[in-house]
Amino acid sequence: MEKILYLIRHCEADGNLNRIFHGNYDSDITENGKHQLERLRRRFADIHLDALYSSPLRRAVKTAEAVGRDKNLEINICPGLIEINGGSLENRPWKDFPLLSENEAYNWVHLPAKVKMPGGETMQELYDRIWYAVLSIVNSEAGAKTIAAVSHGCAIRAFLCRALGYGIDRLNDVGWCDNTAVSKIVFADDGKCDVVYFNDASHLDSDLSTIEKQNWFKNSENYFNE
Repeated sequence: MEKILYLIRHCEADGNLNRIFHGNYDSDITENGKHQLERLRRRFADIHLDALYSSPLRRAVKTAEAVGRDKNLEINICPGLIEINGGSLENRPWKDFPLLSENEAYNWVHLPAKVKMPGGETMQELYDRIWYAVLSIVNSEAGAKTIAAVSHGCAIRAFLCRALGYGIDRLNDVGWCDNTAVSKIVFADDGKCDVVYFNDASHLDSDLSTIEKQNWFKNSENYFNE
């Protein structure tokens, strides 16, 4: 049976707003994030879902709650959907990254496939982990045709890279998504997948967007300057 997966990034959280690395750090959502969730809820109001999954972090769980509101679905927590482990960068400003490791900070922007977070995960580990986590979800839901899963920006980017048929060396060919952005992937019976659309945040007005207000998104050279 063909299956549809909606892969969703969590709403805006404190780390997004304040440019704090919050990979595995459990930061709470912002007021703007709450407004984003209302738009996301409306987007999914008329979309039937058979199953709902989330990363264990509360910014993801609260996003899943909004998606599943009025659908009477239990949220299944999947640790494999969690964001990259930032090690010693967790809960520290992005501008500290070059101070911890100038080489890894350079790689993050220019050669992400080579990234090894100081004391944390490598990008290759994330690339593999998120892929197999999503496949496990899809394969475990035998009777479910349509599934939603809430994850995180870097993790979703790594998944899409592979789903689009790219090796990890082409990670920079996959753009960053806004908070609450949605990607739709169709899985065939033989396990192959087709990315119908990705990183779509058309439910957000520009005033609700997170990344449109941030200089790092407009110019990667500003990544560690905010």
